[in-house]
Amino acid sequence: MKSVFKKLAIGLLVSTSFTAQSQTLVKMHHDMSIDSAQHDGAVYFKELVEKNSQNKIKVEIYPNNALGNDVEVAQQMQFGAVHAAPIPTAKLSGFNPKLQFVDLPFLFPNRKVAYEFMDGEVGQSILAGLRKSGFEPAMFWESGFKQFTCNHSVNSPDDFSGRKVRVMESPMLIAQFEAMNARPIPISFTETYTSLQQGVVECQENPLVSITNMKFYEVQDYLMLSNHGYLGTAFIFSKMWFDGLSKEQQSILKQAAVEAGHYQRQQSEKREMAYLEKIAQAGGTQLVELDAEQMAEFKLAMQPVYQKFGKQLGQKTMDTVLSEIDALNAQ
Repeated sequence: MKSVFKKLAIGLLVSTSFTAQSQTLVKMHHDMSIDSAQHDGAVYFKELVEKNSQNKIKVEIYPNNALGNDVEVAQQMQFGAVHAAPIPTAKLSGFNPKLQFVDLPFLFPNRKVAYEFMDGEVGQSILAGLRKSGFEPAMFWESGFKQFTCNHSVNSPDDFSGRKVRVMESPMLIAQFEAMNARPIPISFTETYTSLQQGVVECQENPLVSITNMKFYEVQDYLMLSNHGYLGTAFIFSKMWFDGLSKEQQSILKQAAVEAGHYQRQQSEKREMAYLEKIAQAGGTQLVELDAEQMAEFKLAMQPVYQKFGKQLGQKTMDTVLSEIDALNAQ
């Protein structure tokens, strides 16, 4: 807690110094390395904001959790110490439980449907719920579809039985692995490599960008290409800070977040083949592509998650989400 308030104090001091110069500072956080689509999007966001504001708004990017982990940064944003960030929906579920709908296993059949859902009325309604917790939402960015990695081959849900699996601090993701009789253990992103290396956990799930850039493949023997879940990120602003800006500034920032978000998604998909090649070239991890029959087994095993969270988050909203996905998939 001390570190959070220390960062808060530093952030306020920096913000004040720029205000004195009649230049608005945007402190932007993200949790990935500079070699990622997340950072590509952040850089593009910075370029758009500074260009469209004629450099009256300056963006400083803090990658790789430089200001703290995602949850710590979200807390700082509530007080206006950090101003902008794309944060995984699962990590924001404590602020807006309905964001967990995006994390439902096997929800999106492909990226096209995911984007149309998140940018559509239902997705935007879920995103808007963050305002009650002190955030001004702009758009869904992404890390992409998630894959399994383990120290043993996983070909069916039974292969997770009794296994210790690292998960994000998310009730839904915990429930997902509990449905397969695994032992999910919440561990921070930055501590995941060491936890895998030391055997604290045996498996984890993440998009290819995280598996590659965090070098999880160095301490995992198998990578299962499963696309079993989607890791979306909500690009949010600190509402306390955002509300104090002029309408023109707000418009510049919102438009830049959306335009950079479309670019970030393109870069995310474009980079995935290179990630697979890098993992294959490293030679220590066996790539396993799950077939349609195996995927159907996993999907069936995870159905209790839908039942549980339909009750917890609202069956009416669950039905609306699933109906929208079906309609989009049928187009």
